[in-house]
Amino acid sequence: MKGQTINVGGSNWTVSVPAITEAGTNYAGTYESATNLYTLSGTLPGSFLNLLTSGAARISVHHTPTTWNSNLHLYTKRSGGTTNISGLCLGCTATINGGTTYVEIPQAVATAFFTINFSGILGLGNSVTFSGINGQVQISGVSVTIPATTYATQIVFTIGPN
Repeated sequence: MKGQTINVGGSNWTVSVPAITEAGTNYAGTYESATNLYTLSGTLPGSFLNLLTSGAARISVHHTPTTWNSNLHLYTKRSGGTTNISGLCLGCTATINGGTTYVEIPQAVATAFFTINFSGILGLGNSVTFSGINGQVQISGVSVTIPATTYATQIVFTIGPN
């Protein structure tokens, strides 16, 4: 069986937090990245599609902090995306569903982000490719009560059966 793949393109995001110049003021608290901070693409081979009893693959997300404060919360959402079915397939469709509103990104334990739904009768040499899925990240909880330092984390995407 060939393995399913997910590719992540993009860059690091550094949140620019303005300096506080007056006593008694606080930060805005919530900041958003560009809508295309990262882009997801990948392939679901026929050997994987045959195992999908629910007809869907799930893209999950979590983050692995390097330095973090538990009062900070990360969220992500997606926009766009296309699918393409290759090989012999009767009545096949593949669609990307969910993830268009912010989903909280938990630490360590992955949560569902969106699905790629597949239907049809597979023939030979099938695969579904997905591409152009743009992602945006939001951070909330930024406050003067959190110690001033650099916080860093890595966002991890996984793909598996729904």
